[in-house]
Amino acid sequence: MKILGLMSGTSLDGVDLALCDIDEKSYSIEAAQTVPYPPEWRQRLSTLEHVSAVDYVQAHVELGHFFGRIINDFVQSNNLHVDAVASHGHTIFHQPERSFTAQIGDGDAIAAETGLLVVCNFRSLDVALGGQGAPLVPIGDELLFGDYDACLNLGGIANVSYRVDGKRIAYDICPCNMALNRLASELGFDYDRDGENARRGLLDYYLNETLNCIEYYRVAPPKSLGKEWFVETFWPVVEASSLSVVDKLRTVTQHVAVQIADVLTRNGVGRVLVTGGGALNRFLVERIAAEAPAVDVVVPDSLIVNYKEALIFALLGYLRLGGKVNTLSTVTGARCDSVGGDVCGLVPRQQK
Repeated sequence: MKILGLMSGTSLDGVDLALCDIDEKSYSIEAAQTVPYPPEWRQRLSTLEHVSAVDYVQAHVELGHFFGRIINDFVQSNNLHVDAVASHGHTIFHQPERSFTAQIGDGDAIAAETGLLVVCNFRSLDVALGGQGAPLVPIGDELLFGDYDACLNLGGIANVSYRVDGKRIAYDICPCNMALNRLASELGFDYDRDGENARRGLLDYYLNETLNCIEYYRVAPPKSLGKEWFVETFWPVVEASSLSVVDKLRTVTQHVAVQIADVLTRNGVGRVLVTGGGALNRFLVERIAAEAPAVDVVVPDSLIVNYKEALIFALLGYLRLGGKVNTLSTVTGARCDSVGGDVCGLVPRQQK
């Protein structure tokens, strides 16, 4: 089945689109593209948690139409056939401890723009079942990338999945590009290319240890992070420091590397697949490898690095349309596995 996976991450790098010919055993990525957010959308999404309910709902619908238009451009410019769209949406609120999570980008608006079947809102059912609603990617790690001991995603948040006693577990480790990009923006960059600014900075042991003492790192999985936690708990520690921006970048990069290396080492990971935008940060990957010398850190080709999450959301959509489990309770802590996702749009004849 040819499903277009769409992913918008917390780092606000842009919208990843990947058309995948996929089933639960194999895949091929036929076309892929990242569409940067226009400045007005970057600004709007970065502050949306503070607006009125009316403005929030309006943004939800308008983002769906925006997604639909970029899907149309992608499909038409590449002359593609698409059976369905699987959209993660963009996370604004994630508070599973309060029984809610919210990813905007209205699926009906996407369907209206594209005329395609759309699967969206993948997280809410798991949260309703008492789970974290995250991470969702590990079922794809299990089905498509099971040859690795672990899969590490370096997105806005760094998360990991691996097997324990034959069962896949996963959880968020720490902030990653959400913090690094925010610091890079203070230097006038969208991100710290190759970690060059961090590399020339100086490590501050006090800030590093203060970050390492954050309570979340002592909480046992299942667990997950959201923007609210970052804004309320992590970022104030960084912001309060009087260090230069490059020294903060160096220190936060080291913090991320240490937290990741600790997880990999403690769980006896031999070979880890590293994807997400942070996999292109050479300095960060070097620091992870240096802090976890017994681990074989594998960065695959750029197509998988950049589009693995979009690929796996295509898989989640495929499983949802087939009525098959796409969310693992061993990962999220929910009381049972589930088939998550809302289906929007008219069902094509071949699906009836």
